[in-house]
Amino acid sequence: MVVGGGRVAARKTAGLVEAGARVRVIAPRALPEIEAHRIDRRRYRSGDLHGAVLAFAATNDRAVNHAVALEARRRGIPVNVADAAAECTFLVPARIRRGELQIAVSTGGKSPRLARRLRLILEAELTKALRRARP
Repeated sequence: MVVGGGRVAARKTAGLVEAGARVRVIAPRALPEIEAHRIDRRRYRSGDLHGAVLAFAATNDRAVNHAVALEARRRGIPVNVADAAAECTFLVPARIRRGELQIAVSTGGKSPRLARRLRLILEAELTKALRRARP
């Protein structure tokens, strides 16, 4: 379950799909890349996590993200809350993947912006190195 329809929700949805998950998204509006998935076009409401095995709260509304986290904890569902590491029961590192190579950067939830910045720097350097390595 992904609650939210913006950039963060799109990244979370893509990662879940890549891992083989069936994803349900709840959002009144969603980016085009989310449109291909099961989407309920409405705001989150209590009870929406019924049957979910994993939850991502990825809206730009603190109160909604908090409500998702509370429901997930009450139901015993692992939850990742995009704007509040303290409410997460699991964290997702910033990740780079190039074929079989994977690099993950995590700050243990202390500074997601720093992890993202480091990922972008590493991605740029990796891209340059791969270009140089090509014959």
